[in-house]
Amino acid sequence: MNQDTNRAASWREELRKSRSVRERTAIPRVAMPQLDPDYRIACNEEVNRGLTREMAVLEAARCLDCPDPQCMTGCPVGIHIPAFIKNIERGDEAGAYRVLRMTSALPAVCGRVCPQEKQCESKCIYHKMGTAPVAIGYLERYAADCAADVAENTAAVPSGPKIAVAGSGPAGLAFAGEMASYGYRVTVFEALHRVGGVLIYGIPEFRLPNSVVEREIESLRRQGVEFVTDCIIGKTLSHDQLREMGFEGIFVGSGAGLPRFMGIPGENYIGVMSSNEYLTRINLMGAGQEGEDTPVLKGRSVAVIGGGNTAMDSCRTARRQGAERVMIVYRRGEAEMPARIEEVEHAKEEGVEFLTLCNPVEYLADENGRVCRMRLQRMELGEPDASGRRSPVPVEGAIEEIPADMVIVSVGVSPNPIIPNAFAGLEVSRRGTIEVDGETMRSSMPDIWAGGDIVRGGATVILAMGDGRRAARAMHAALSARKN
Repeated sequence: MNQDTNRAASWREELRKSRSVRERTAIPRVAMPQLDPDYRIACNEEVNRGLTREMAVLEAARCLDCPDPQCMTGCPVGIHIPAFIKNIERGDEAGAYRVLRMTSALPAVCGRVCPQEKQCESKCIYHKMGTAPVAIGYLERYAADCAADVAENTAAVPSGPKIAVAGSGPAGLAFAGEMASYGYRVTVFEALHRVGGVLIYGIPEFRLPNSVVEREIESLRRQGVEFVTDCIIGKTLSHDQLREMGFEGIFVGSGAGLPRFMGIPGENYIGVMSSNEYLTRINLMGAGQEGEDTPVLKGRSVAVIGGGNTAMDSCRTARRQGAERVMIVYRRGEAEMPARIEEVEHAKEEGVEFLTLCNPVEYLADENGRVCRMRLQRMELGEPDASGRRSPVPVEGAIEEIPADMVIVSVGVSPNPIIPNAFAGLEVSRRGTIEVDGETMRSSMPDIWAGGDIVRGGATVILAMGDGRRAARAMHAALSARKN
């Protein structure tokens, strides 16, 4: 990293000679090329098309290479952002990719799905100038897509102690990549038949193509990481069996795949399902595609309950499944939605209606037991709750009925309970999350570390990856100390 830092510093004078600060700040932020909405709702192609080289170089030129780059403080995995961006400006995509890979196991994924606007880009100095920040996420995607096949500096053949990883989502993959870089023999155990966790089953291909995830996983395989599918840690293999197999450390990244419901009348009717089930059937099992046997309900008038990214994925998927009317039903206002602004904009472009300050209180069914209508309670924002967000409160007497022959509930998830229930001695919170030390991610059991949704109860991809990297560094330190 020092070499790249020094190189970035040595470029500074050269870059300032070629373009003044005034010239750089006068360059408008790049706009991401996108598929036309009328076309994209009839297919599953990726909506954002990526930057051309000319666009990427020009956007990279906007970076002022600040002496104290605050953008880095907003990155949970600590990417050296100015270094990779200045490589792009110089036309060295391979160098940019190598900088990304120093700290990120999944740069092509993060460049697509991470909320940069709330993290690295939110710290960009351009905000103080009253203008749009550097498009760090777009540039990360560009570098990763251009140079994904660049040879990496990896250990030839891992020969260190054996390490087990439960779950192949972003936390598990980030942990595996970091441990492999230290020379450990890492095996990732995945409960489903495909590797990738939520990146595969939870995020639609129009936002994150499976080919991109598979490319990142193949990069980990080249580092020596092994993957075992159809294996449920806590059921197929116990903690004792993993120890008997010679695994000296275990990382739990089993996620939060237990859907929550609201507990209102009618949730058991046909046509009411969780976003987890809906997206998994379509994304992982190919439901609705020609030649696939997995069934999935389709509706003409679909209501998606919630305002997060998973809700946006669900409503946009419903449009692609042929729904004529799709509604987002959210109990707060649009400004309070946790979903990325880009995802909200894409949903609107694709014809999704937004029923904000509304909350379902009951679902009604037809004579066949299938949902046909829902009762909505009009809400208004009251005082802030414990998190600082204004709490929604019902408007007395303001209830209306809306037609809906399918309801997708996306109001949150709970941690997967299998490992917490199966590993005796593992301390678990009241919410079912694994208790860990916040600095090291180590659990109450000395050979087990954990991160991602199983610890947080719900997290972004990049926060889960940050947990994985932090756990890997701590486990490596602990195992190294034990040897000495």
